[in-house]
Amino acid sequence: MSLIIFLVIGLIAGVLASYIMGRQQDLLVNLLIGIVGAVVGGLLGIAAYGLVGQIIIATLGAILCLWVWRRMR
Repeated sequence: MSLIIFLVIGLIAGVLASYIMGRQQDLLVNLLIGIVGAVVGGLLGIAAYGLVGQIIIATLGAILCLWVWRRMR
């Protein structure tokens, strides 16, 4: 996967996760949340096929990261 596609998926996942969790973030923060979420989703061993599947897994990972972050604060 190219770097640009990875960043776009991370940005979409970060925006979706922030919207679902009810948090408004900056564009850069959404991108970082989405990238971390994609890594977390991949580490959970969930296989995703296609672009939509990758966005869903990255979003679920980003939601998990936001939930953990909220609990730590």
